[in-house]
Amino acid sequence: MKEKTFNTIFNIAIIVAMLVAVIASNVLKFQNPDVDRTLLVIASIGACMGVVNTVLSANGNILTFLFGFIDVVIYSYVCWKNGVIGQFALHAFYFLPMQLVGFLQWKKRGARHDNQVRAKRFTKKQWLLMIPTVVVGLLVAFGILYAIDRAKLSSGALTEINTVKVATDAAALVFNILGQVLLSLAFMEQWFCWILVNIFSVTIWVTTLLHSGADSSAVVMLLKYSFYFINSLNGLRIWLKLSRPEAGQPA
Repeated sequence: MKEKTFNTIFNIAIIVAMLVAVIASNVLKFQNPDVDRTLLVIASIGACMGVVNTVLSANGNILTFLFGFIDVVIYSYVCWKNGVIGQFALHAFYFLPMQLVGFLQWKKRGARHDNQVRAKRFTKKQWLLMIPTVVVGLLVAFGILYAIDRAKLSSGALTEINTVKVATDAAALVFNILGQVLLSLAFMEQWFCWILVNIFSVTIWVTTLLHSGADSSAVVMLLKYSFYFINSLNGLRIWLKLSRPEAGQPA
């Protein structure tokens, strides 16, 4: 099967599958009188926009930032309502302005709605710089989020500190920040970050779901990041080709 045909089929399949999963989830959850239906619909719209965003990103299409903006606004609200503070702060105060930064950077690298961005790869020096940066970032993020939960515990707003949730939230925070920077600068290595982000995010929402029972928005978010994970694997495959040195693309 030709590359273009495979990508077209894959992209359509993942978007349609997400729509079907969200609709099925909504139909089931709407039967529960305790469900916040407004939040469910909002989360569902954001999840679908997010999947379109990641599909476009995987294919090097600059329109990814339009759908990314919508996704970030909605996801920030959902995180706030679910008490996932690290993810809320990350999306509201970092991802939102980075959509504009990414759009401008991709335009400089030749991206148009009908043309893929010129991708690049890390040098050995950049790899050596990233490793200690990630380690320090993980320690700092965990310390901050743990301190926030300790304060909530002291005030009575929290009954216990879920260390696993704090750790995964911190990891998702760090790799989200790094991934967005690499995405904006069109580095192939962003997809290693997104794969990890999606694994950590699935863990976060599984944990949230287990502790919140019939929380419908958590179900939608879990579906969303599961599809993100599948798409990130395809994104890595595409960008490995887009960033080949022999392709003659400028750094």
